[in-house]
Amino acid sequence: MDPLSQAAIGAAVPQSTMKPAQMVRLTLVGALAGMAPDLDVFIRSDTDPLLFLEYHRQFTHALIFIPVGSLLCAAVFAKTLARGIPFLTVWLAAFLGYATHGLLDACTTYGTLLLWPFSDARIAWNNIAVIDPLFTLPLLAGILWGLIRRNVWAARAGLLWALCYLGLGLIQHDRAAAVGEALARDREHGGVSVSAKPTLGNILLWKVIYRYDGRFWVDAVRVGRDIRVYPGGSVAEFDPVKHLTWLDSRSQQGRDLERFRWFSSDYLAMDTDNPLMVVDMRYSLLPNEIKGLWGIEFDPKADDGSHVRYRAQRSADAERAGRLWAMLKGAEPPG
Repeated sequence: MDPLSQAAIGAAVPQSTMKPAQMVRLTLVGALAGMAPDLDVFIRSDTDPLLFLEYHRQFTHALIFIPVGSLLCAAVFAKTLARGIPFLTVWLAAFLGYATHGLLDACTTYGTLLLWPFSDARIAWNNIAVIDPLFTLPLLAGILWGLIRRNVWAARAGLLWALCYLGLGLIQHDRAAAVGEALARDREHGGVSVSAKPTLGNILLWKVIYRYDGRFWVDAVRVGRDIRVYPGGSVAEFDPVKHLTWLDSRSQQGRDLERFRWFSSDYLAMDTDNPLMVVDMRYSLLPNEIKGLWGIEFDPKADDGSHVRYRAQRSADAERAGRLWAMLKGAEPPG
């Protein structure tokens, strides 16, 4: 989730359990500890563009690291903003805030290594987008009202809203996935596994994608009171034997390909405009398009020790923004 959401959920848990006299400072401890795991974004390299993909949401987000991470946070906060408060109390507030981070991230679509180092599976429950104001703003309002009134019940009400919203996201996910399965049956595509992911900022419009007979099939589904499908297209899944015949799997670019394959759960396809770029098909600006948001670009002339290039494709022109807004409203997209 975005830093504001992580701070809000990290603050709400200790605020709802702490004494009013210590509420302000311990709420701040929880908020900062709730954001702390994302310090892993500083693990990156100027020469290895995929290093941040490997380490973001890795050990700092793992369940086993919560006691360690929260202890480090408490050691800093006890000497600064929480000076004078018993260390055990500071650590408990930091623990509660830190513990929310990985779990909330696992609710999004990006994937979180909750079980590191025992498993490298990227856990993603796909029931909320990485930014969703309807989740964050009521939670934040409860925290602020609780601080003003020195009342734990406002934070508890905010937490109840957050849990209910995440639960609604699970229901919406299942509804969207069921529509995707129905679309596959209508196309006589049997035995497929449908993935459903919410679009940015809402749990109303979803991207559904599945793999069949060597191709990815992508559609958008709006699951409101009524169901509306916005048909997409299909694209061949990536095959290095067909698409990058020259690539040596033992080279650094070949190893980078396998790293990106792991990160993207093998949802790989060639970019529709760049024959040297492999994209992650799980994400796109418009939920029914086959244009990936990011990918890796290869160089046939590079030496065996050179890395791939990481490319993001997030530009949104007015036409695409208009189409997305129409889908959110349940209308027919322009054009």
